[in-house]
Amino acid sequence: MKTKKEFHSFYHEELRPHLDSHEETRIAFVKKRNKVILILTIIELPAMLFILLVLNNFYFMLISLLVTIAIGYFILGHDHKNFKNAYKRQVISKIVRFVEPGLNYRPTAYITRDEYYDSQLYLKNYDRYSGEDLVEGIYGKTRLKFSELKTEYKTTSTDSEGNTRTSWHTIFDGLFFMADFNKNFSSRVVVLPDTAQKLFGFLGQKLQSWNFSRDELIKLENAEFEESFVVYGNDQIEARYILSPVLMEKIVALKKSVGTDISISFINSRINIAIPLNRDLFEPQTNIPVNTFSAVQEFFDDLIDFVEIVDDLQLNTRIWTKE
Repeated sequence: MKTKKEFHSFYHEELRPHLDSHEETRIAFVKKRNKVILILTIIELPAMLFILLVLNNFYFMLISLLVTIAIGYFILGHDHKNFKNAYKRQVISKIVRFVEPGLNYRPTAYITRDEYYDSQLYLKNYDRYSGEDLVEGIYGKTRLKFSELKTEYKTTSTDSEGNTRTSWHTIFDGLFFMADFNKNFSSRVVVLPDTAQKLFGFLGQKLQSWNFSRDELIKLENAEFEESFVVYGNDQIEARYILSPVLMEKIVALKKSVGTDISISFINSRINIAIPLNRDLFEPQTNIPVNTFSAVQEFFDDLIDFVEIVDDLQLNTRIWTKE
């Protein structure tokens, strides 16, 4: 795996010439954005004061403000999208290939609906499915792919006056990682955050066993693993073959390193990992220079962290007949 020192050299030799042109584009966009904001403010502020003070209508004022904001987004949205897409094609793709030549980057692609469904990590039906920044290919002996992914469901409610309101609720929002597992198996194992036992103790253990939407509850011998996760599977023996003592330790370490609860499934000789995140990945910022080393180092660090999941879980170490 590439080091930060190697990436620093790559930045100066390969990235910097491209980054300088993107920085010029960013500066031009910021100037245009500031100009648009100034013009719209000069137009909108007197209009808002007139509507509020003369017409005494707060709702019209709010509508006027929202329309002005929408106009601003319409004027600037195309330029911002072009800047972001060009940066991803010309910069992020180069960083991905530098980290691992066997990987490819597709900025508008993401984990498919079938792959998400087959993972069995989230059983709730979604109403909205979106993602971006797919990285896929081969690292060592392991085929892998990961992307940002967001799934949501909606609810509708009606108030006493007959007004209908639609609300969106997040099922998953973060990084979805898939890879070949280093053992062949035919059963299904799902490893989820153990929220029930944390909240309800012994009663939580009972609630786990009564989860009829999942397979049989599987209890394992690693106490620290059991404190963090609950395991369901359709084959007690093969589940223990998959979740070896070493792998359980590795999964606990992975959870600690990402700093959040993670969900994992083992299905069709593959491993699926869902890591919730509260930030966008591989997105160039418009408020700070994009041609500095620190601006691209974050992208490099994220890629290293995600690809190294293969190393962290020893997926390149083939077991017996798995090649």
